[in-house]
Parts: sequence; structure tokens; C-alpha cells
Amino acid sequence: MSLETEGYVRKTLIPPAPPPRRLGGPLAWVRTNLFPDLANGLVTLAILASLAWLVPEALRFLVLDAVWTGTSGEACRPEVVGHPVGACWAFIGEKINYLAYGSYPAAERWRPNLFFALLGLGVAWMLWLDAPKRAWGAAYLFLVFPVLAYALLAGMPALGLASVATGLWGGLLVTVVVSMVGIVASLPLGILLALGRRSDWPVVRYACIGFIEFWRGVPLITVLFMANVMLPLFLPGDLTVDRLVRPLVGIALFASAYMAEVVRGGLQAIPPGQMRAALALGLTPLQATRAVVLPQALKIVVPGIVNTLIGLFKDTTLVSIVGIADFIRVLEAARADPRWSAPAVPVTAYAFAALFYFAVCFSMARYAGFIERRLAAGDAR
Repeated sequence: MSLETEGYVRKTLIPPAPPPRRLGGPLAWVRTNLFPDLANGLVTLAILASLAWLVPEALRFLVLDAVWTGTSGEACRPEVVGHPVGACWAFIGEKINYLAYGSYPAAERWRPNLFFALLGLGVAWMLWLDAPKRAWGAAYLFLVFPVLAYALLAGMPALGLASVATGLWGGLLVTVVVSMVGIVASLPLGILLALGRRSDWPVVRYACIGFIEFWRGVPLITVLFMANVMLPLFLPGDLTVDRLVRPLVGIALFASAYMAEVVRGGLQAIPPGQMRAALALGLTPLQATRAVVLPQALKIVVPGIVNTLIGLFKDTTLVSIVGIADFIRVLEAARADPRWSAPAVPVTAYAFAALFYFAVCFSMARYAGFIERRLAAGDAR
């Protein structure tokens, strides 16, 4: 061996290496995801310590020390029952009908129940991606169901359904109505505005830009006050608009402006070659937009669309400021009942509202995640 290479030849055996770590199983998952290095391990320990303090306290308040039965606030007073009291679920059980229907006549509450059932049918039909005749489901949800819902809730004397003024609607019923109208109206209107903002016609483009910038430039609470308080002042004396319809229109227009910008971001992400290729195949610009560009754009912006819809659902609570008896407003009214004046009642009311909104928003987010994975699997295939 030459002198040049002799210094690079190992003259001793390498000591035995330890066996490799397991690549599968729970311990490997914990090591990979929770303790991959020192910094991540410290963050994991801090989060686990916080959960170790928060979860038992929440469990104690919501379940272990909770009061489940009772007819008044006396059942939720520590000095009366003689032990610490958590959530006063007896209050929620006593007021559940008021929280669900507001002041809707008790004898007619089968109509909101049927409304919820028909809405659930339409939503399930559309969300089930492999459902048969989904085109019929879309026609039912967007065309047939609104007519049935109006006839059920507002009444139609010709069909034997007594009229019920919208001032008597309240609670969960109003929250669902406002949310569904805002969601159903804002998505198609937002798509049209996004397409109009990218139009080659200057009149259409600048009109859509003006509409979007105006509604994005004012707070939602201002829109609601204008719709509910100022709008009647600009109408002729013999013309009026229902007090529930006014905020519905305002919320739909407000949300459509934000939806338009989300959709426009997806449209801008599509390479121009997609449109040119579609036109080269003989499609008209409208056909190319509908069949080639728009589906790809909407797939890209699924997270943004769902985020906008979740924000819209939570923002519907603002209608309570202008006198609409939504879920939060009837919850406040129920909490003010002197029969249920106990320290735990306000916290229980807000905890119940938080759990309700979290359950709905979390379900929307999980379904959006399922759609994203489904679309990603389609791309992989």
C-alpha cells in the first residue's frame, strides 16, 4: 500500500452500533411527532401541563359538579345544596324550548321541527358525495326547500297554515335561517362578482369592483343598522320590508363581497393556458369558464370558502344588536329570568353557546378537510 493512502485505512474494528429505533407503533409515533428534538419536546411538555390543568377543571365544572335537574336557581346555589356547584344544566333543560324557537307559538312548533327535518334532508343529500341524483338534491335545496320553508315558518292560510309574524321567531330557528340564507346567497353571488371583476367589459368590471370594495369597506354592524333602522326612512310611507328580511339581505350582500375575493384568488391561480386550451378545443368562453377554469379554481379555494362560511355563521350573532331574537339574544333573555338567578347560570349559558357554535364550526371544518382529501386523492389518481 502506498504511503499516500495508508493514512486513510482503518486499522481497528468499529464498535457495534446500538439497535435501530422502532419505526412503527405508538412509541415511534410519539417520538416522531411529539418529541423529535429538545425544542419540540419542551413545547409538548408545556402543552401537556396546560391540558393537565385545564381538562380536569373543565370536566369538573361541566360534568362532575354539574346540576342536571331542578326547577329554579335554588338548585344551583352552593349555599342551598351544601357543596360546590358546577354548570347549571337544569337551567338549559328548563329553557331549551325557548332557546330553540323563541316566542314561536307552542301549538305550531311542529312547523319549525319539520323545517329542521327538511333542511337536514337537503344538506345531507348535498354533502353525501356519492348520493344518487345529486342534481335533484341541488334543485330541492336551492329551489323547492326555500318555498317550503317560507310556507311552513311564515304560514300560508290558503293551505291551512296560520300566519306567524317574524317578530315571534327566535333562538336557534332564527340563527339557522339567517345562516342558511347568508351561506346559500353569498356563494353564487360571490362567484358572479369574482367573474365580473375579471371581465373584459369595463362597465361590468368596475361595477363589480365598486360593489366589492364598498361592502368590504364598512363594518357588518353598520350594514345591519342601516338595513334595520335607516332603510325604512328611505322607503315610501306605504312600503315596508319585514324586519327579519332586512338584515338577511344585508348579511348576504356583505358576505358575497368577501366570498368574491376568495374565489378571485382561485381564478388567478389558474394558468392562462387552461382557458386558451379550452378555446382551442372549440369551447366558448362561457363554456370554458364553467367547465374548465371555475371547477379548478373552486377546488383550490375550498379552505378559504369554508373559512368565510364559518366566519359568517358566527357573525350572525350580531343581528341581536338590531333587535333580532337570535340564539344569543334569547339566551340573554332567558338568563335574565329572576327564578334562575344563580352564580353558575350565566357561565352555563355562555358555555352552552360556546359548545353549540364550536360543534357546528368544527363539523364544517372537518367536512372541508374531507373534501380536500377527496379532491387530493382524485388528483393523485
